[in-house]
Amino acid sequence: MAYEFTDATFQAEVIDNEQVTVVDLWAEWCGPCKMMTPIIDELFTEYTGKARIGKLNVDDNPEIPMNYNVRGIPTFLIFKNGELKDKIVGATTKKVLKDKIDSYM
Repeated sequence: MAYEFTDATFQAEVIDNEQVTVVDLWAEWCGPCKMMTPIIDELFTEYTGKARIGKLNVDDNPEIPMNYNVRGIPTFLIFKNGELKDKIVGATTKKVLKDKIDSYM
């Protein structure tokens, strides 16, 4: 199961982290978000020890979506060395996410 990021842990888990980090911004009521859950869980398993893959519930953690101007979900934020490198809005394929992750490794 993927990491659970929160507003409170975001600084330590994402910004202060040198690894490539993917943050899946989602909500319980979002159908496309639910479709992405198995893909995020697979990526978490495949990249354990190499990249950090996790989820942030936008309903429970409104600060981070506001800080990164997230207007729709799912949105995937990709960080490296604490810096936002890429943003993918909307449901996507595992291959697209893998290619993005690999490009920052």
